[in-house]
Amino acid sequence: MRPAPRFDAAIHAPGRLQICGILSAADEAEFAMIRDTLEVSDSVLSKHLKALEEAGHIKLRKAAADGRQRTWASLTAAGRTAFAGHVAELQRLAGIAGE
Repeated sequence: MRPAPRFDAAIHAPGRLQICGILSAADEAEFAMIRDTLEVSDSVLSKHLKALEEAGHIKLRKAAADGRQRTWASLTAAGRTAFAGHVAELQRLAGIAGE
């Protein structure tokens, strides 16, 4: 079943849209990998992750790895639904623009 097209303001910012795209393709992703992929600073990524977490779209997990505390992000079920709906709305709008 295709998700209903629905614009989501929490996802729409380009960085947050890219984060959701990365997380939609994986169970979870490590902070540094997301940061490096987006080519943003730690503080910019932290702000985006906080906004997505507050919206209920992602959950963050902290764990020790290689002797350091690391942060992992994953989409929640609600986040996957919201992202799919947002992408469907973007596709719908692109279809209108292409007519």
